[in-house]
Amino acid sequence: MRLFFVLLLTIFAALSRLSGQHLLPPIHNYKIFEYRADSKNWGLSTNGAGELFAANNSGLLHFNGEKWRLYKLPDNTTIRSVAQIKGKIYTGSYEELGYWEKNAYGLLEYTSLTHLIRDHTFTNEEFWQIIPYGDDVLFRSFNGIYILRDNEVKVIAPDVVVNYVAEYRGRVMVAAGHHKLYELVDDVLVPLEEHELFTDKVIVGMTEIEEGLLIGTRRNACFLLNDQGLRHFKTPIDDQLSQHQLNQILPLSESMIAFGTIKNGIYLYDKDKGSGQEVNRQVGLQNNTVLAMTQYKDQLWVGLDNGIDRIQLNYPLTYYTDYTGAVGTVYDLAVHDNILYMASNTGVYYFKNDGLHFVEGSQGHVWDLNITDGDLFCGHNTGTYKVKENSFEKISDISGGYQIVKVPESAASFIQGTYIGLSKYEKDDTGNWIVTPIAGINKPAKYICFEDAHTLWMAHPYKGLYRLVLNDTYDEVVEKIEFTKEDIPTNYNVKVFNIRNQIALDIEGVWHRYDPILKKIELFDEFQAYNHKNLVYHDDASFWFIENEGVKKVLFSDLKEAHYILDDLQLQKRLTPESEKIVKLNDSTYCFTLNDGFGKLNISEFRKHFENFGLQQPKLVSFEAKGNTYSLDNNTFEIPYKLASDITVNFASPALLDAKYYYDLKGPLDQGAYLGNGEIHLQNLPFGSYELHIYSVGIDNERSEAHSLFFEIAPPWYFSKFSIGLYILVFIAALLLRRKYNRSKMEKRHRELKAKLLKDQEERLAKKEKEELEKEIKKKQKELARITMSMAEKNKVILELKEMLLVNKGQFSNQKRFTSIIKKLDNSINDDEDWKHFEVNFKELHEDFFENLLKMYPKLTPKDLKLCAYLKMNLTSKEIAPLMAISNRGVEIHRYRLRKKLGIDSSQNLSNFLIKFN
Repeated sequence: MRLFFVLLLTIFAALSRLSGQHLLPPIHNYKIFEYRADSKNWGLSTNGAGELFAANNSGLLHFNGEKWRLYKLPDNTTIRSVAQIKGKIYTGSYEELGYWEKNAYGLLEYTSLTHLIRDHTFTNEEFWQIIPYGDDVLFRSFNGIYILRDNEVKVIAPDVVVNYVAEYRGRVMVAAGHHKLYELVDDVLVPLEEHELFTDKVIVGMTEIEEGLLIGTRRNACFLLNDQGLRHFKTPIDDQLSQHQLNQILPLSESMIAFGTIKNGIYLYDKDKGSGQEVNRQVGLQNNTVLAMTQYKDQLWVGLDNGIDRIQLNYPLTYYTDYTGAVGTVYDLAVHDNILYMASNTGVYYFKNDGLHFVEGSQGHVWDLNITDGDLFCGHNTGTYKVKENSFEKISDISGGYQIVKVPESAASFIQGTYIGLSKYEKDDTGNWIVTPIAGINKPAKYICFEDAHTLWMAHPYKGLYRLVLNDTYDEVVEKIEFTKEDIPTNYNVKVFNIRNQIALDIEGVWHRYDPILKKIELFDEFQAYNHKNLVYHDDASFWFIENEGVKKVLFSDLKEAHYILDDLQLQKRLTPESEKIVKLNDSTYCFTLNDGFGKLNISEFRKHFENFGLQQPKLVSFEAKGNTYSLDNNTFEIPYKLASDITVNFASPALLDAKYYYDLKGPLDQGAYLGNGEIHLQNLPFGSYELHIYSVGIDNERSEAHSLFFEIAPPWYFSKFSIGLYILVFIAALLLRRKYNRSKMEKRHRELKAKLLKDQEERLAKKEKEELEKEIKKKQKELARITMSMAEKNKVILELKEMLLVNKGQFSNQKRFTSIIKKLDNSINDDEDWKHFEVNFKELHEDFFENLLKMYPKLTPKDLKLCAYLKMNLTSKEIAPLMAISNRGVEIHRYRLRKKLGIDSSQNLSNFLIKFN
């Protein structure tokens, strides 16, 4: 434990002596793993669109604002210099010079110029500098100057080391040797007047400024050469430039110059203010060795011994960053007696005399800084303190001071929320503060605000919302209403505010208000546009919100016309989750608490900056379809259907930092979306013609001018013109075949119908004939039956008459006459005419019966045939007897004999046999 306190005191002692730093613009670091090349970057250059080209140990680095690409020389040598001149990227390497140009696919291709050098042999030369001069391009090595002119390279090779070349008012100035200046006149180095000031000084850089030619030396600061001669260019940073070894000079504006050093990063010198500002590793650079610098508009690119950085100059948002980690997370800021105080999780700090100082005794977590009745209060983890730059006086032992608010209509009464409830603060007549815990509430109070003079709203840090009524002396809660889930959607993480005399509540990201008349909580209609946005600062005219979902954009509004979105990626990453706070320092200046310092925004400058800021139109970088790259020579692309399942469009706005985009696709399938990077993936688009419009997106989702391109996805082979023509021919052929088939089918149907009709007619005729035949048969059967019955009746009568005569034979006197009568009766019974008539009718019904029967049974007699005919008619023996003029017994005997002749045994019915016989 003792060792811990010793270490703690050592840290705070170091902090109290911590050197201060000015607020700096945002610095964006591009690390080796991002650009995937060597650490050293010897030269930098940008083109008109803002694309960066870096001379790297591994080759030429190109950054289009979205992606890095490394291009290597044929011999893989280190590139020492780079310059964009008239659309070409000139580079210098070991015994090699040339230029790069973009091809039709947007990729850089190299053209060597070494073959244009005549009558000269390299002597281990590397080209360290490239500058334009009129239509010429000058390459500088330590051994000489190489002039590219009219497709030839002329070599100027002096006997001294060439240190630097610069154009000054239409002249080419050359620093050679240790202390001499030359002018290149008609391709000859002409020495200028020697100056004692240059004795034993090595010139490392020269550049033209308004006052003349600024000349930088390695360890002796800078000099100025003009018509009045040579003199020291005195600045407050001369000692630092000498100590840290000047290496690069770059004018940024008429008043601002950037000096790059070997040992301590960059010094930004303001000639008008006569002040310099350090930008080094302690404040955000990746490395203190500056090898190259170049400027594009308000962006300063820095090539380092280890990485590449981009500094946003003239940006309305600046940062104080604690790169040591000693300060920790900042929770609040306040200006008291013209001194800026900073509260963090390690204590309280203040800025004075360009230094950051620690307030002794304040170590620990600080939640709140509040100016109360002229005193600066500190809400500390261990209590509440009154702060001065050299004192830290405890005025309350109650731990965890959150927020202090003034009691309405009271001159010197304040209420504070703490870990254990509420406290009242009042000053006595001697100016001392009297702190009184408020009875009746013992829950943590993170958010408090007054509804009226005695009604206080309080929100628990995690769970709970209360409406409290205080007594007249503000030392006791006399009425407490706790809101439950029956009253509000949830009582977790509720925040409460007094907004223009209305109690407003942020409940799960949705804004509500308290209606004092209905005494209930309802939706806050006027604030629905700010749902899911945390209110972190407000007064009557200014409202600051931070989005609590997704990207934490910062929004400023006056709830009327002014509406700005601060979409700064660095700010979003550094905001403290759940503890974001914005502090108003004056009418136009606001500060943001960050997890490693704070940000400062001048809202007036912010408005001007973005009102004058022109969004860059995106540039097309590449167009690919399933890995096939298309030429960018025009903005119209034709894509085979088989490649259209995966289309990738790459684009960039190099001038924008952390650019965002929107694309709008029109065609058979419409779609659009906001993008966080410059790459669009279009998948499985239907064939047809498309228009693609791409926009850069700025503040308030403002869009730039669109970059428009057009592409057409060819139909699949089965929808090609040839295929469609073939389909038409096949369709026509199918129609013809169908027509022929239908005609054939109709003809067949006609034939079938005709055949069916004929068949039906034949069937009807046959049926009719059959019916008529059946009728005829029935008729003949009836006729045959009638004839048979008639014959039987006649024969029966004759037989009865004969029998009667025979019985009365003795009564006849004339026997001859009797015999004659009997004979006539017998003849009547055996009348052949009756039989013939019967036979004719029988044969009509049973054709070929007798013939077939005789064929099978030739021994049958005519009498047998008669019996067969009667049996076929299914007549009984009794019915047959009269027909054959015999007795029943005679019929049975005859049947017996016939059965014998036919070979039928007694078990088989004779009548059935003959009925079935044909």
